[in-house]
Amino acid sequence: MKILFVAMSNSIHTARWVSQIADQGWDLHLFPSIDVGQVHPLLKNITVYHSFFGKQNNIQPTVRIKGFPVLSERLAFALRLFAKELMPKYRIRQLRRLIKKLKPDLIHTMETQHAGYLLIDAIKGTLINLPTWVHSIWGSDLYLFSRLDGHQEKIKQVLSMCNYIACEGQRDIKLAKELGFNGKFLPTMQATSGFDIDRCKKIKGFGPVAKRKIIALKGYQGWAGRALVGLRALEKCKDLLSGYKLVIFSTFPDSDVSISAELFNHSSGIPIEILSPDTKHEEILKILGQSRFSIGLSISDGVPNSLLESMAMGCFPIQSWTSCADEWIKDGETGILVPPDDPEIVAMAIKRALKDDKLVNLAAEKNLSIIKNILDKNNVTKKVINTYHSILKY
Repeated sequence: MKILFVAMSNSIHTARWVSQIADQGWDLHLFPSIDVGQVHPLLKNITVYHSFFGKQNNIQPTVRIKGFPVLSERLAFALRLFAKELMPKYRIRQLRRLIKKLKPDLIHTMETQHAGYLLIDAIKGTLINLPTWVHSIWGSDLYLFSRLDGHQEKIKQVLSMCNYIACEGQRDIKLAKELGFNGKFLPTMQATSGFDIDRCKKIKGFGPVAKRKIIALKGYQGWAGRALVGLRALEKCKDLLSGYKLVIFSTFPDSDVSISAELFNHSSGIPIEILSPDTKHEEILKILGQSRFSIGLSISDGVPNSLLESMAMGCFPIQSWTSCADEWIKDGETGILVPPDDPEIVAMAIKRALKDDKLVNLAAEKNLSIIKNILDKNNVTKKVINTYHSILKY
């Protein structure tokens, strides 16, 4: 089975997904949807097609790199910028040539605004005999971007041409239908792979969740993330936070979030740890496994990985309702859904999670049961492999 992925080559989501089928003996190829010259270290048994790339020391020996190697990543970056300036459509042409040369059995685009659009541009106005096209909807692909000028028509093009769609939740299935998709829906699947349940049990803290003294905050702040709202909400609860520690993950040093966190530390006296952007995934899981509750806020998302990770690690999730979280947790019972931009309501949720020991303890049991039943790694991997077989009748 020859599969061409069009996806972000440095994304952990891409790497985790591909790792599920990397040992099947299939012929796997990856054309980066964003030309960054990097490969995620978890990728294996795949050929990756860069333009210009420098030396990367942490890639697997089974990853084959195609493109133009240069002496350093800095030079490769400069050459990519020059190529884009000189030939704005050079990656479109490269993908077009690759499809003609490879003749894959299946093309799988993962994410819409880069991968999906790129494939549309590559085949536009050509006589390419497009193979079976599977498209994965990630995060805000439909929920946010279909409401923005300049995106809706492009999204409709993608949906009108792909044969199969994999969505993370029922919300996006409904949206895809409304936007004109008439193909086949694959079983709902998360952008990442499943959880090693036994491993999760080993690395999380012992004892009841109510005894934990860490609060975890997802540090995304930008066009979608609202970590600063989470900090403002915690400020309103600082009288209840004595003895707790705040750990912020998925943020950057010297960012708005880290600066605001330092000010919060000065005003509240609450110790704060900001995890490095390159913190290993297992370390983040360990933190969640020691946290009483987590806060994840954004104006748009699919099924946040941090939500699922919190559920797996017994950490009570406070999650913005602008995601598919309502398909995973029961509001007020196994988590609390909140508006992403209202620190007053987020503060009310925090106070409840701090005061109600029974709530967080029972939620941990119920959420772990959900993760076991739906996202056990072995079962998810089998599901993914069988899905590819069923598409191509192998």
